[in-house]
Amino acid sequence: MWYVIQVRTGTEESIRIQCEKQIPASVLEKCCLPYYERMRRYEGAWHKEQKLLFPGYLFLISDQLEGLYLNLKSVIGLTKLIGTGREIVPLTKEETELILRLAGEDELVEMSRGVIQEGKTVITDGPLKGLEGYIRKVDRHKRVAWLEIQMMGRTVETQVGVEVLRKEM
Repeated sequence: MWYVIQVRTGTEESIRIQCEKQIPASVLEKCCLPYYERMRRYEGAWHKEQKLLFPGYLFLISDQLEGLYLNLKSVIGLTKLIGTGREIVPLTKEETELILRLAGEDELVEMSRGVIQEGKTVITDGPLKGLEGYIRKVDRHKRVAWLEIQMMGRTVETQVGVEVLRKEM
């Protein structure tokens, strides 16, 4: 099961390291912190950067909720374990499959490439291919797309890198 913990933005990597060190492998299978690739222009050239896909959130894979909950108490900087109301609820199968489809096992959403046809974005290559329905907005100049994803019963907005090769009318 995949669980989500909320942390202070900017502390994700240090809390990931704490979780991997302090929580036994018998309780915590894996700690995921997905990134996305984007292109950014500075010093007169385009450079590839990696940014957090979900800033302020960390994904924990575990089949032992009680053991995970008890071990998380020793993690410094953890805000809360995400759930509905007082109940801690794992991500649904569809939510985890979407994250895995986007980021893969290496936890990195690579740049997608596409075209704009008659005002609609069509992805021709990359992890967003076939997932155009999640794209809310594309900024061709910054080379990013904003995605709207349903997660834990609410809409979460995130960015991914996308290169629009051309615009067709």
